[in-house]
Amino acid sequence: MPSIQTLKTGISGVRGVVGESFTPRLVSAFGQAFGTYLDRGRVAIGRDTRPSGEMIRETLIGALLAAGCSVIDLGIVPVPTLQIAIARDEHWDGGIAITASHNPQEWNALKFIRADGIFFYPYQAEELLDVYHQGDFTLVDNDEIGGVAHDGGACARHLRLLLEHTDADLIRSRRFKVVLDCCNGAGTQLAPDLLEALGCEVVVLNGEPTGHFARPPEPVPANLGGLAEAVRAHGADVGFAQDADADRLCLVTEQGVALSEEFTVPMTAEVVASREPLPLVTNLSASRLLEEVGRRWGCPVYRAKVGEINVVEMMQSAASAWERGGHAARVFGGEGNGGVIDPRLHYCRDSHRGMCLILEGLARREQTLSEWAGSYPPSYMAKLKVPCPAARVQRVQLALRQAFAGEGQLDETEGLRITWPRGAWLHLRPSNTEPIIRVMAEADTEEEADRLAKRAVGLVVDALA
Repeated sequence: MPSIQTLKTGISGVRGVVGESFTPRLVSAFGQAFGTYLDRGRVAIGRDTRPSGEMIRETLIGALLAAGCSVIDLGIVPVPTLQIAIARDEHWDGGIAITASHNPQEWNALKFIRADGIFFYPYQAEELLDVYHQGDFTLVDNDEIGGVAHDGGACARHLRLLLEHTDADLIRSRRFKVVLDCCNGAGTQLAPDLLEALGCEVVVLNGEPTGHFARPPEPVPANLGGLAEAVRAHGADVGFAQDADADRLCLVTEQGVALSEEFTVPMTAEVVASREPLPLVTNLSASRLLEEVGRRWGCPVYRAKVGEINVVEMMQSAASAWERGGHAARVFGGEGNGGVIDPRLHYCRDSHRGMCLILEGLARREQTLSEWAGSYPPSYMAKLKVPCPAARVQRVQLALRQAFAGEGQLDETEGLRITWPRGAWLHLRPSNTEPIIRVMAEADTEEEADRLAKRAVGLVVDALA
């Protein structure tokens, strides 16, 4: 029987540990459920480089064919590449990304994509789960089984789109030296090609698509010691780190200092906002640095629930409201984990778009990355997590609400977020991808942020006792 402890289903799709909770039987059932939900149709699939990906791909294709779908296999591609490919081909009815993103190598997952290249909205994810649980799947006769086609040009098309929306000549004039850490993931083809097309001298680390991650795949400073050392050794202008499916980006300065992943969206947003004011959107757990960008450039800032699709939904609403106010329908945003979302390309997190904007910002500002990052007011974040079974989440939230009552402004949009008058905040929420409660705190000093986060962890532990 599958282990429920490591199986997660929700708006981010379904993910688990391969051979434990994430099994061929599970993949087949979700593939048939997806085909049933689409009422057949043409489905594009792509995967990251994890060793389990080929097994999952073969199982998924069989399930989709059994449900009457035709399959277009893009092979190993970044998730944003798959999303953009689906969005720009009106003949595809949806897609599935085979990737566990930042999770360790032994995990894998299925992420479900609509015909417009956007991940399923929450209500659609719930409908798909209903189909899965009911188990009444479409099964076609032998003569109705579709075929499998292969598309190896998606990365090249994504590259052309990136260059169309980037001041490539300006970047080329600076001849930046860049160290790129692809984590042996899905970005190993597109990211080096992009940087070379922008005239950069590129040093690639972990650039083989083996799926054997040389570091933990989550692009956070604690995992980027090798990249930081390489930036210093090569005298590079910047270091870029991707996760396994290449939708997230973390930055390393020319001094070899890995910036918090929380800097990525505010810094890229500043490049866009400096051209014209526009709404900026992020999630409830992301840094307040985006509000600083909003103040600098006269941009309203909105916060959504955590999760790419939640941010995308709010971005679409903000763009519509901005247009009704007499402006062009523009918006920019992303998540604090380094996930840049620029709708001029597509409503998806894209590390490659982040690289283009950071290089463009460096070229326009004529500052080093460390000088640019140092222009923001001091702000420190603490990020902790506590194991918590899903069945205990409501008990924990009740205890937290009682503990923080009267201390600050409470927001229960997702979990519990407390904001104090001087700007410090604390957010506790159940993870969308793991059986844990995530604890985020931000304050003017590292000591205060740590104190808030550790206090919250203690309260969660007490509530679980």
